[in-house]
Amino acid sequence: MSMSAWKSTLLGPDASLRDAIENLDRSGQQIVLVVDAGQKLLGTVTDGDIRRGLLRGLTLDDAVDEVIHRDAFVAPPDMDRKTALALMQANKIRQLPVVDENRQVVGLHLWNELSRAAPRDNIMVIMAGGQGSRLRPHTENCPKPLLPVAGKPMLEHIIVRAREDGFHRFVLALHYLGHMVEDHFGDGRRLGVDISYIHEPTPMGTAGALGLLDPLPEEALVVTNGDVLTDISYGDLLDFHLHHGAAATMAVRSHEWQNPFGVVKTRGVEIVAFEEKPVHRAHINAGIYVLEPGLVRELRGKGKVDMPELFAWQQERGRAVLAYPMHEPWLDVGREQDLVRARGEKGEPEG
Repeated sequence: MSMSAWKSTLLGPDASLRDAIENLDRSGQQIVLVVDAGQKLLGTVTDGDIRRGLLRGLTLDDAVDEVIHRDAFVAPPDMDRKTALALMQANKIRQLPVVDENRQVVGLHLWNELSRAAPRDNIMVIMAGGQGSRLRPHTENCPKPLLPVAGKPMLEHIIVRAREDGFHRFVLALHYLGHMVEDHFGDGRRLGVDISYIHEPTPMGTAGALGLLDPLPEEALVVTNGDVLTDISYGDLLDFHLHHGAAATMAVRSHEWQNPFGVVKTRGVEIVAFEEKPVHRAHINAGIYVLEPGLVRELRGKGKVDMPELFAWQQERGRAVLAYPMHEPWLDVGREQDLVRARGEKGEPEG
């Protein structure tokens, strides 16, 4: 929310169209907020409103009240950035006044500010060392994270998506054909980010390589598998973790499957109920996590450790471990059919 610039957009209802034009030029916010003496919002005026008024025969000396848009969209002060952006996008507006319960103006959401994520100094670690044995022959001479989807490696999709959320510090954990990954991405300058590497001497599971980080991170870090393509907001996941004060947070997805047979429920030899092809639902690990830096210290010298094991350690010690429910598109590219699907969803011809 613009915390001060919005004040320059305020104008009284007795102002003229000429005053409104001067306000637009002076503020640079492309909107005028017309308010009464108590700063209660009466409506908004844009350049388009003024031009339509002039086409109707108004002059620059006529009152701005003649062109005011009285049913403008507004937002309450507690509306989060993501919701405000969605509202603006759905209604094709680039400014959204913020008003309190008395309709007094207290701020102004600007599309350009909301859509530009603030830089995040938290490290993002991408586990990119797997052999991708289920994707052979594709991975015989190419590490799985470098397999192309829509013209660029899967790993690049992940980095670019995180960069949009403000992340700029990445560490790639490598093992199988790791030199190819390092040769492709280098120091990350081409993508406008900073990339460094850790090399697993032997496969260390989905968490063990974090023990090789040097220096140890000072802030919570985001960790993702290098074969997970998703539209998740890594920034929202991190904010969720920090807000709840968790030791570790795991992104989870709802998964359901249907028993292909009718189920017979019994008590001893007695049939007590029938259930025709029941549907079962559960949360599955989405392969994306946020960890407090102290957990990385615990992994020093542990060797191979998988994430569920690390989470279990925290539970045993009474630390908060949380699930972050996902609803965004998500695909774990572990098999041939997953790769075909990923390429299809990104608009790439199959084959």
